Amino acid sequence: MTWMVYGANGYTGRLIAELAVQRGERPILAGRSHEKVEPIAAALGLEHRAFDLSQARAHLEDVDAVVHCAGPFAHTSTAMVDACLRTRTHYLDITGEIDVFESIGLRDIDARKAGIVLLPGAGFDVVPTDCLAAILKNALPSATHLDLAFVVGGGASAGTTKTSVEAAAVGGRIRVNGDLKSVRIGHRRRTAYFRSGPREVGSIPWGDVSTAYRSTGIPNITTFTTVPGMLGQLQQVFAPVLQTPFVQNVAKTVAGKVKGPDERKRANTRAEVFGEAWDAQTKVECAITTPNAYSLTADSVLRAIGKINGVAPGSHTPSSAFGADFVRELDGVVAGEVRFS
Repeated sequence: MTWMVYGANGYTGRLIAELAVQRGERPILAGRSHEKVEPIAAALGLEHRAFDLSQARAHLEDVDAVVHCAGPFAHTSTAMVDACLRTRTHYLDITGEIDVFESIGLRDIDARKAGIVLLPGAGFDVVPTDCLAAILKNALPSATHLDLAFVVGGGASAGTTKTSVEAAAVGGRIRVNGDLKSVRIGHRRRTAYFRSGPREVGSIPWGDVSTAYRSTGIPNITTFTTVPGMLGQLQQVFAPVLQTPFVQNVAKTVAGKVKGPDERKRANTRAEVFGEAWDAQTKVECAITTPNAYSLTADSVLRAIGKINGVAPGSHTPSSAFGADFVRELDGVVAGEVRFS
């Protein structure tokens, strides 16, 4: 299969390209800038292309699948998805953005007609949490509520930080009775029982508010991570300022200077995920430990590429494409048993 990494000069795109070569794959590397992509392709001995997303269709005619790594995806995914639908190219990305999941989910019929798979969130956002949601749903089919929590170590890349800057101006979101609802960040706090021990976490807007609903049909979903107790109040106060173009541009300029974790830090840090689902009578919970989030993303994307031709056409979540146990296939993942109470 001929496949492409678009945004190969970004932190995560480069990790995917490097792991692909280690595993004997030969993707085409691409991005907007020849000057940024060419040295990476030369170092890895790979073909490269440089094009703006407005030209994507012409460059995907001979490509079976593209891994889209150029975010923030709210600004880039639509053009790439449109091009993939026209060229019948499978689409994967590494987004964690709720609105992107929602918009790509609406292209399901288009994808079926084109005979392709649309798979946003093929990395840490949201493979472990989405698969955990499906594991809990399988254990308790009558579940009406779902909480998902995660903690990550090792720091963030520039791309992740830029996306977080945009999200900070919007606030939190949850799923209530099947509908998305805006709330302040940290509007709920709880204890998450990770494999390493209990941690206090607060609610945040995470991709599973969209994807876990599509994967499981559970109508009430909240996602959590470790956040300071005052963050929600501060976000509400400063949201109007954070939304101004000037502040957003300044913040993104600073974010662009962030360096993602180096190889040593990735090797020595991990991520953890906890989930709990319940109905009126029963609760089920499970916890998963994974490698560093960026290491898992590269591994997950490559395994997804290897399976993508066997997936029914349409718009998918990771668990709807590959099953709830897909996360257990990834390197270094340790999943606990489902516990009932």
